[in-house]
Amino acid sequence: MTTELMYLLLTALLTGVLWIPSVLGQVRSRGLLQPQDYVTLPTAPLSDWATRANRAHLNAVENFSTFAAVVLVGHLLGVSTGLTAGAAAVFFFARLAHAAVFLAGVKHFMARTLVFTVAWAAFLVLAEEVLRLGRAA
Repeated sequence: MTTELMYLLLTALLTGVLWIPSVLGQVRSRGLLQPQDYVTLPTAPLSDWATRANRAHLNAVENFSTFAAVVLVGHLLGVSTGLTAGAAAVFFFARLAHAAVFLAGVKHFMARTLVFTVAWAAFLVLAEEVLRLGRAA
């Protein structure tokens, strides 16, 4: 397994478990679902923490597909370099930090925006390298 595929797998696992804090936050804010809640969704407000947990999960889902597409295209084209491996690692760890900062509600130094931007920049580096080397393949 290439490094890029390993970080894709780790990113999938991270994205796949980020629903857990979201659901826990919703249960804590609204209680367990009742039969009528399946027809009419609960409208009780969520705590700030539960709202952040939900948004962190949604943001991870939104960003996973583009990362996965580029890693998989790179794999199919046989593009795997130190730069693509490093970019995939940076993307994963920045997404992990993004989730932690989002859930914790860190407000200092625009931390959430900073780690999101680091992940996005790593994605762009990865995509550019796949495009550049994939054309030669």
